[in-house]
Amino acid sequence: MEMHSFILVGIIASFLSAASAVPGIATFYTSYVPSACYGNQYNGVMIAAAGDAIWNGGAACGKFYTVRCTGARNAVPHPCKGGSVTVKIVDHCPGCPSTLDLSREAFSKIADPVAGIINIDYR
Repeated sequence: MEMHSFILVGIIASFLSAASAVPGIATFYTSYVPSACYGNQYNGVMIAAAGDAIWNGGAACGKFYTVRCTGARNAVPHPCKGGSVTVKIVDHCPGCPSTLDLSREAFSKIADPVAGIINIDYR
């Protein structure tokens, strides 16, 4: 009986995890300092700039998002590499076509940079 309960909890957790992912769009950038959140402070390369949809007047600064590529947005076939990447919001990307503007390094973890723009799920 214990094993069945454990399996049921695992199945429910996986559904909740998938249900909490939000669809969006990702692009990438390459100049990380200065940033809207941290000025000239370097924050590594697993970072992102928040598009207007999640910027919320700077409330997104310092938040972490786990991002997964879900498909192409242009003619580049099969850009996704699989897996996910976790990034810290350090900047704002006002007027960007993307929800998250990932560092090139973060984008490269989940997709081929040649694609330039991809569909994502993030949480």
